[in-house]
Amino acid sequence: MQDLDKLREELQRSGRAGQLKSLADSADGQKLGRMVDREALQEAMRKGDAEALRGILGRLLATDEGRRLNAQVQSMLRGQGHG
Repeated sequence: MQDLDKLREELQRSGRAGQLKSLADSADGQKLGRMVDREALQEAMRKGDAEALRGILGRLLATDEGRRLNAQVQSMLRGQGHG
């Protein structure tokens, strides 16, 4: 969890936290949110089950919405995406 805290702090410091929130609030982000098996996600996080988390993420990234959001996040993290 310390790595997630560091990531959160860096995103806030860089001003990208708001951009990520905008992506999460987008139509694609909302649709992906509804696709997530929240119980499975919580269980994997609680156990620290990286393989289960990769599987959940992989299923989301295999969707059209996931591919679009992934491209937007990658662009943003490279400093090219501003909105």
